[in-house]
Amino acid sequence: MGAVPAVLLTSAAKVFGHRGRRFSRLVRLACCGRSLPPATRRQARYAVRAVRWASRVIPGRWACLEQSTAAAVLLAAVGRRAEWRHGVATDPVRLHAWIADPRGVPVEEPADTALYNPTYTPDGPGPAIEGRNGEVP
Repeated sequence: MGAVPAVLLTSAAKVFGHRGRRFSRLVRLACCGRSLPPATRRQARYAVRAVRWASRVIPGRWACLEQSTAAAVLLAAVGRRAEWRHGVATDPVRLHAWIADPRGVPVEEPADTALYNPTYTPDGPGPAIEGRNGEVP
């Protein structure tokens, strides 16, 4: 039930305001818990699942950007930071947003999420783009 207010807040941020600034509003909202301690993988998984459940009744487009933002809001509401990521994959070009665990591993995402290169990580490059040996490419 805690996901319902997070979904409603995210919906309001998406709908109200200048249409051309929708993405930046949602990104700012996704970063609302940036100064909080990071969520554990279990907490992030719970938040993503709860938001996906609560968002089933939202009319209109409710995809990865909205879901990941609402999950970040839910985690911030309980005093944890979401590792929010936005990335791009090529051939064909496509965008995706997701929540990662503290090690940078996508939470509740299909395996093909590994094809996306993070282009926006509010917490800096961090583990989301580090190589297997811990070095940044």
